[in-house]
Amino acid sequence: MTPKKDKRVTAPMPSTGPARMRLARFLAAAGVGSRRSCEELISAGRVVVNGETVHTPAMDVDPDGDKIHFDGRPLQLAVSRYLFLHKPPGVTCSMSDRHARKVVADLIPTKFGRLFPVGRLDRDSEGALICTNDGDFADRLMHPRYRVEKTYRVHIRGRMSPDLTKRLIRGVRDGPDFLRVQRAAFLARNSEGGVLELVLTQGHKREIRRLCSTFDLRVTRLVRTAIGPIRLGSLPPGKWRFLTGAEVRSLMASARLKNG
Repeated sequence: MTPKKDKRVTAPMPSTGPARMRLARFLAAAGVGSRRSCEELISAGRVVVNGETVHTPAMDVDPDGDKIHFDGRPLQLAVSRYLFLHKPPGVTCSMSDRHARKVVADLIPTKFGRLFPVGRLDRDSEGALICTNDGDFADRLMHPRYRVEKTYRVHIRGRMSPDLTKRLIRGVRDGPDFLRVQRAAFLARNSEGGVLELVLTQGHKREIRRLCSTFDLRVTRLVRTAIGPIRLGSLPPGKWRFLTGAEVRSLMASARLKNG
């Protein structure tokens, strides 16, 4: 008997379930963005329901009966898509940016419709990035309370003291942010610097570069090698693949609330 293959996750959302849903959840399911970003869009008055501009996310809508528009565009529940991308350096982690030379959207076929990146990698960094139109899925992976691990390989210039990994785990304050890693290990060391593997569960802007800078270390290359249990592996820079159903389920499992 031939075993069943784990199909790529591109199936439409089921038609069964509650007849009504929160407006922000509907927008997220329609591929507008993460649920938190959709709440901000609603508050900004960019969503119209049955001809009336709505300013509060605390509203239930009927996905089948209500007419819902975002920036004048009619919305409907989208086919859920999950793409795993190897972002190269020099590519801005955005779907559109008129100031950027190249953005993530340039690497993904337009036939998949409106997708957005889950979290960010700064322009000079590279590695694993998920793009989706599933706002609930994105929220789970990005929200700090779920503490989904992101693993990085970091090439360093500067003196790497023997207690550096302990100091990175202990953390430092930089302006309004407290920067720290969950785990740290030396992969290589030499007289000019070395390579670290760092695991984070939070996401302050340019956190690794800022953290290393406080110890007079300069990051020369930064690669995100894994998001939760999904590793970058041999996927070439600039290429993407679909996440399998098992991978999506494993990511959601990794985004369950932890104790402590």
